[in-house]
Amino acid sequence: MRFLLRRLAGLAVVLVVASFLVYGLLYLVPGGPMAFLLGNRSGTPEQIAAIREQYRLDDPFLVRYLAWLGDAVQGDFGSSLVYRQDVSALLTARGTTTALLVGYATAVIVVVGVAAGTVAGLRPGRADAVISTLSSASLAVPTFVIGVLLVIVFALGLGWFPVFGPGEGFLGRLHHLTLPAITLSLGSAAFLARITRASVREELGREHVETARSRGLAERHVIRRHVLRNASIPVVTVTGLTVAGLLAGSVVVENVFALDGLGSLFVRAILQRDFAVVQAVVLVLVTAFVLVNLVVDLCCKALDPRLSR
Repeated sequence: MRFLLRRLAGLAVVLVVASFLVYGLLYLVPGGPMAFLLGNRSGTPEQIAAIREQYRLDDPFLVRYLAWLGDAVQGDFGSSLVYRQDVSALLTARGTTTALLVGYATAVIVVVGVAAGTVAGLRPGRADAVISTLSSASLAVPTFVIGVLLVIVFALGLGWFPVFGPGEGFLGRLHHLTLPAITLSLGSAAFLARITRASVREELGREHVETARSRGLAERHVIRRHVLRNASIPVVTVTGLTVAGLLAGSVVVENVFALDGLGSLFVRAILQRDFAVVQAVVLVLVTAFVLVNLVVDLCCKALDPRLSR
């Protein structure tokens, strides 16, 4: 419990600092927030007054920040100047697509990366050489190139998957998100496979593994209890960081496959100078990142209780 409370307190501090930076950095643009909000447009005095009232620009900075933070904690991120609706509604409508995409990609990364890395670590030789070659090739190809190739081969050529759009219904969404999820996860799965392979190889050479074998324990038992369990700690850590990085990587994939998710919304908000949407999306992504780190810490603690000391 003390371990969990320490982690929660640390994450709370991180979120407060991040929210302050998210809110404050946009006020440092040349010309101030009004120049950012208006862009190249020349608003009428009534429009300027409405914007100043909406963003509390006449109040001191700390008062504006605390008021914005209080509203954000309650799920109120203000109204979008471009879409003319609540930012919370925009995030809810598009967050489902991004969550499904990241979740699908995470499953692919964990299954493919851990399985391939374990096989390469336990079976040196041809299997290790093939997996190492494929992982190196996957890491060398940029994400957008992988997406374009998958569209050409599996969507346009074979017609197995749709080209654009998130789909409807759960199964329909999974069908539409298969190519984007593979595109998003391929490089990360290759990286995780290399980490898993190195971790398994390192554990195979440790003294306690040789001791377990000398006691006559079955090889399956030695691998499961003494190799894979200890090798899983760095694998879990890297998996958590990789999943957190998928939130940023989804921006490219959503634009390639025309998915209306948080990534594409964020890009459009920056180009259209939609102040409230930019702040909200960044804060949501930071919150997701720190929550993933919390889950990783708890998993590592469960695998090795000594980490809580």
